[in-house]
Amino acid sequence: MSVFYDFDEVDAFTVGAVGPPGARTFFIQARRGATRVTVKCEKLQAAAVAEHLRRILHDLPAPTEKPIAAAMQLADATDAAFVLGPVGLGYDRSSDRVLVQLEEVIEFDEEGEPIVDEDDDDRSKLRVFITRHQAHAFCLHADQVVAAGRPSCIWCARPIDPDGHSCPRMN
Repeated sequence: MSVFYDFDEVDAFTVGAVGPPGARTFFIQARRGATRVTVKCEKLQAAAVAEHLRRILHDLPAPTEKPIAAAMQLADATDAAFVLGPVGLGYDRSSDRVLVQLEEVIEFDEEGEPIVDEDDDDRSKLRVFITRHQAHAFCLHADQVVAAGRPSCIWCARPIDPDGHSCPRMN
């Protein structure tokens, strides 16, 4: 069953990870008052959202507010509304807000065909309008969350596990 979550403004728009490095689960979360929507995502998706938000912010005046660290922490991320698929980003000049639209992933069968018709509107969606300040804070926090994982090998860039790493370049 699909659900459409729509926030014209939020108290917090953040990203976080739960679990030890190497086994972390990533989440993007929007909160307004007691309402919270959490979307499960991949580490690279979280990094990509931050990267594309930066591109939008690049041509806009820099936000003057400082991020509030407490607002960037996940609030009970164990209950994800859906798993992230397509992402849409934009900027609304009339409201001076950044639009973030997160859609549920499309599932495919064994032949690679979509289980749900792509033209059908049967996927859950989260649409959030955030301030430039919130977008900037998301980017900074996403950088920290992504970097807090396993260190990367300096030769092959693959993650190094706590029990070691078999580097293909060192063979």
